[in-house]
Amino acid sequence: MNNRTGLRLRQFTLLAVASVVLAACASKMGPAQKMIARIDSVVAAASTQAAKYVPNQLKDVQDKVAALKTSFANKDYVAVITGAPAVLASAHGLAAAAAAKKAEVMQALNDKWTTLSGGLPGNVTDIQHRIELLARNPRMAHGIDLAAAKKSLSDINTTWSQAQGAFAAGNLREAVTTAKDVESKVESLATAIKLKLPQSPAAAAAPASAN
Repeated sequence: MNNRTGLRLRQFTLLAVASVVLAACASKMGPAQKMIARIDSVVAAASTQAAKYVPNQLKDVQDKVAALKTSFANKDYVAVITGAPAVLASAHGLAAAAAAKKAEVMQALNDKWTTLSGGLPGNVTDIQHRIELLARNPRMAHGIDLAAAKKSLSDINTTWSQAQGAFAAGNLREAVTTAKDVESKVESLATAIKLKLPQSPAAAAAPASAN
């Protein structure tokens, strides 16, 4: 076999090997692409709730997906196929994790609402009685702006009605936020009219929650 024949044979061999390699890559490209698409779909479905309740877990999954896409772009389809199942499992876990965290948050909000709604109405009633007493006894009301106190009480009643409305509508987060605003206003008004309120609902609940 002369040198020219040998050279042609080597070239043919290299071409054959390259063809086999390309065929192998092509056979893995499709499955790798499908795996990434499937993971993207799962992440997209869970992303809204996950971003709200488990943002760090969502970012971890997104980083892993980005790494798979980098491997795919580099034509390392084997790395994609090997790593995709674990990433897919993590993606599937997002929805459950977000649901569990949401349940935890909603339970905490519900407990807070129960505490506030159990104590605030009584405090507001005490303030009402105190203002009425001061109105009948000018000497006791010395140094107290009763007009401002009455206006503040009216504002408190309006805000509390808003909190109750939010709760009735199922907007627990807004209900608790508004009720906490009422609590702050009640404490300020009580100080202004020199009324010592019972321990605040939130403070009363703190020792129990610490145990």
